[in-house]
Amino acid sequence: MARSKAESASESAKSGKPAKTGRVRQIWQVFTMTRQADPAVVWWMLLVFVGTLALGFVVGLLIGHPFYIMILVSPLGFLLALILMARRAERAAYARFEGQPGASAMAFQNLRRGWSVEQEPVAVDPRTRDVVFRAVGRPGVVLVVEGPPNRAAKLADGERKRVTRVLGQNVPVTVVMCGDGEGQVPLRKLSAHLMRMKPNITKDEVSEVAKRLRALGGVRPPIPKGIDPTRARPDRRATRGH
Repeated sequence: MARSKAESASESAKSGKPAKTGRVRQIWQVFTMTRQADPAVVWWMLLVFVGTLALGFVVGLLIGHPFYIMILVSPLGFLLALILMARRAERAAYARFEGQPGASAMAFQNLRRGWSVEQEPVAVDPRTRDVVFRAVGRPGVVLVVEGPPNRAAKLADGERKRVTRVLGQNVPVTVVMCGDGEGQVPLRKLSAHLMRMKPNITKDEVSEVAKRLRALGGVRPPIPKGIDPTRARPDRRATRGH
């Protein structure tokens, strides 16, 4: 006997697994969020859809079947409108997070396969909140730095030397400044910038380099000035209870 929807929902709740969101609902959620951030997206989508139908109508007139061609191209118009919405949704998301610490990690999500990225920063300046993220791909090791270039250059240089000590000079280490200033790459263009970089190592070397760098770990806690951790000694009086 077929189970009712109530029984299926009850079993889903007991298993702790959320019900799968339908494709149409996902599209509607993206459309709603995009429209809130970019109200003009509705008119642009209509323009693309109607423009596609108009083009189909003109082509149909030339072959004598205008309305038939319009019906055929209507799914194409809908698809182009969805592509436009996705592009503007991505742009709106970048605009929302641009300038916030750690926003560069968002661009890593758009990198294609073949990249090994660290979602957590590998270096942080606690005073200025400048951060460095690391990605490993065919171009080599890429350090993405957030912060004014003149201020964050020292932080980036320290991380570059740290990586070079582990890998040697055979693997290129490139520093990319993320931001809207001169000599910087805007957040919305960061993933495309990384994908266009010239390949220098093989896919197998990417995996090996990423594995060696992962052993370095992430952000290290700062050591107070004036303390040499290699010469630190325990307080023996404290251990004896004096």
